[in-house]
Amino acid sequence: MESSNDYSARLARYLTAMANRQTDRVPFRPFAAELTATLTGRTCQQVTHDYHQAFEAVIDTCKMFQIDAIPASMVYVWTGLTQSIGLKYYGIPGLDVPAETGFQYLEPSEEDAFMKSDEYDELIDDPTAFLYTKWLPRVSRKIGGENEFDRTTAIVKAASDMMEYFAAFGPHIERMKTEVNTASAIAGIFKAPFDIIADKMRGYIGLTMDMFTQPDKVLKACEALMPHLCRVGLDSSDPNGLAPIGYWMHRGCKPFVSEGVFESHYWSTVKPIIEEFAKAGRQTLFYAEGDWSMHLNSFRELPDASIIYHVDKSDIFEASRVLSDKFCLSGGVSNMVLAYGTEEETRKACREILATVPKNGAYIMDASAIMQNEISPANFKAMYETCMEFGAYSGSSNAVLERPLPDRSQALPKTQLLRDAEKAAVTKTWEREKRDSNISVCGDDALCERVWNKSESYAQTFIWQMLLSF
Repeated sequence: MESSNDYSARLARYLTAMANRQTDRVPFRPFAAELTATLTGRTCQQVTHDYHQAFEAVIDTCKMFQIDAIPASMVYVWTGLTQSIGLKYYGIPGLDVPAETGFQYLEPSEEDAFMKSDEYDELIDDPTAFLYTKWLPRVSRKIGGENEFDRTTAIVKAASDMMEYFAAFGPHIERMKTEVNTASAIAGIFKAPFDIIADKMRGYIGLTMDMFTQPDKVLKACEALMPHLCRVGLDSSDPNGLAPIGYWMHRGCKPFVSEGVFESHYWSTVKPIIEEFAKAGRQTLFYAEGDWSMHLNSFRELPDASIIYHVDKSDIFEASRVLSDKFCLSGGVSNMVLAYGTEEETRKACREILATVPKNGAYIMDASAIMQNEISPANFKAMYETCMEFGAYSGSSNAVLERPLPDRSQALPKTQLLRDAEKAAVTKTWEREKRDSNISVCGDDALCERVWNKSESYAQTFIWQMLLSF
């Protein structure tokens, strides 16, 4: 029986699976990054340094395969922007690394960390001010450099680049819908406070040392970041509540931290935010990079269908046994097999998953990790074909249930976290600006405040997106 492949059917199939309900067949949702370049005859440099090429590669890939949902671009870092500001922690294809290599993260040494061990109090006191005054000049060769012209123009170029880049996603997603009948797989960005400190501030080694010498300060810093990260997640999410918020999970699993640190620092500052997302009608894609097996029971504490759990290094069958009564699962097809195995090995791995995981709950077929240019196109095709051939649910029909939108007719009581998140959108209030600049309003004060707050929100968006997305 052939499944419907028009846009509404594909979107409904995807939404139904994410709601942990069975549909006509398992959705195919590949997180294909530089693989789209390989499939469409482009280089890593082209899709990374020219986001138009990245968008076209996604469209062309969707023309080759009947894809239910895909990220608008999984080559998510536009290195044209990172070059304009001179970010130190990126290796750019064609400039710092070979053109056929994906962009690289360059973690600084402990001595060159972008936040020093004695600066926690500054971060805790005002995270946004710390990012602008300390973090940004340290991560940017231009803003932190000696050339005054470069310093003054770099932030203007970067802000303009970011506005151009983000504005281009809307028309591209509409093209995905109208030209290739494919839904956008995710919308929005979230990262754990603990991961932010490890990835972009102290570095993993520095944070490890801090957990021995000043764990209380680390926790307070994570708590100070919470409202800002909650706000960015909600502000950048799908306003219709359809596509889930992307959450990339890094340093909270073994072997990076012990179970005790996960509970005390990682999970304690993540769980309340995910719960806030769920109250707002937003699902979260837990892209669990690494092995999170020892924390599966902690994830069960979250509301039903509030997350989609993506399996990387964990045993997908064990993850399904523990979580599939509450959440949809995705992934689990080994990137090692997809990169270096045979087509038959790929088909076998996919069939084993399809024979077991969807029977326990909903499942979305994908690789275990983001697919870069080492993935074999033949094996990718084998994964796709196996999903189409063996992904139908027994006794299912072409009817697909759409996930009902959450009831927003009544406003939920605001938690302290959400109130703090709303305050985090404005660092400098209009009242403070009037005092600092000795402004005496002789007209409509509310109008002035509204426009001021809007500009403030742009400044907030820029620095926090630099931290989270670039």
